[in-house]
Amino acid sequence: MREGGRFGAAQAAAATGRRKGEDADRQRYALETLRSELAGPPGGAGLNISYAAVDRHAAGARAEHTALRWLANDGDRRDISYRQLRAASNRFANVLQQLGVAARDRVFVMTGRIPELYYAALGTWKHRSVFCPLFAAFGPEPVFQRLARGDARLLVTTEQHYRRKIEPQWQHLPLEYVLLTDADEH
Repeated sequence: MREGGRFGAAQAAAATGRRKGEDADRQRYALETLRSELAGPPGGAGLNISYAAVDRHAAGARAEHTALRWLANDGDRRDISYRQLRAASNRFANVLQQLGVAARDRVFVMTGRIPELYYAALGTWKHRSVFCPLFAAFGPEPVFQRLARGDARLLVTTEQHYRRKIEPQWQHLPLEYVLLTDADEH
């Protein structure tokens, strides 16, 4: 150590075991890696979080790896692969398109932490709409305020939440559609 307890650049490099310019090399490598990993969907459509988080893995060697592990309160466990997660989120994005939900429209979701929550989030982002989660423990009034102020077109929820929090105030909400995750098919 030199007088005053300070290292010179050469001493600092020697002390850390690094060579001169190594930090710049590391930074350049990190940026190149990030750029390639976050290149976005094919065709230069920009960055989409659903593509970065799921689709690029589903299209590659990780397609059958577990992307999401859901543990139910009753001890049930469900493993969902990247391929399955991509398929489910694509189905949800297609439903939004069929219902006429546009890019930038707000899609609200009020469920517990069930797989459908993640399908809806990823599908909403794929569709370029705005994902708006609602805390399932909110009472009817906070739910009403958020849906009304957020100009909600569509809500994804469970039958229980619908009956307790949405149905009593349905006529006052701007909602066009309510999708129930646990309803019997009609």
